[in-house]
Amino acid sequence: METREMKRIAIVRFSAGALILGSLFCLSAGSIRYWQAWLYLTVTFIPMALFVRYLIHNDPELLERRLKMREQREKQSALQKVGLVIWISVFLIPGLDQRFGWSSVPYQLVLLSNVIVLVGYLLVIRVMRENSYASRIIEVQEGQTVIGTGPYSLVRHPMYLAVLIMFLFSPLALGSFWAVIPTLFMPVFLVFRILDEEEMLLKELPEYRTYTERTPHRLFPGIW
Repeated sequence: METREMKRIAIVRFSAGALILGSLFCLSAGSIRYWQAWLYLTVTFIPMALFVRYLIHNDPELLERRLKMREQREKQSALQKVGLVIWISVFLIPGLDQRFGWSSVPYQLVLLSNVIVLVGYLLVIRVMRENSYASRIIEVQEGQTVIGTGPYSLVRHPMYLAVLIMFLFSPLALGSFWAVIPTLFMPVFLVFRILDEEEMLLKELPEYRTYTERTPHRLFPGIW
């Protein structure tokens, strides 16, 4: 993909993502007076914009991998649909909660949760800086090697750990206790995704088995 075309696609998708998420928050809340949503969008999209800009100029190959959306593996394609349902639930319920007053999260917890969400996204950036093969979809690329340094020395799938941190605290950052419920399905979703991904990696990356012996935990340090 040409750099100019890739830059255009990245900007369009980034802008569309911010617009869709912002619209989802405001429409479900029935108002633009939803400060938790505006704070959340600021905390997530400003560092995201800065990192996309960094990738455009410094690692366009990684950016191209992150722009891929369609899973090639049948199991992953099915899981992708399940993940979409979870995603919509997590970001739709807070606005409804705001509109109908189902729950009230103290502002101190909202602020703390936004900080944790930011930490989760910074971990995402750290993982991608360590592993330039970090595609959005499950695939083994030509010339790909196993990365076992940095976050990958702690768990085999630090990207999923970072995403899980962000998801678990997003409802509280958006001022909703009820939206925590659909996030509880995310660990189960990630377990199925990881097991299928590792089945492929063990077949297609010969050195991956040695890496699993050296780094025994997949997602949670010291647990699994």
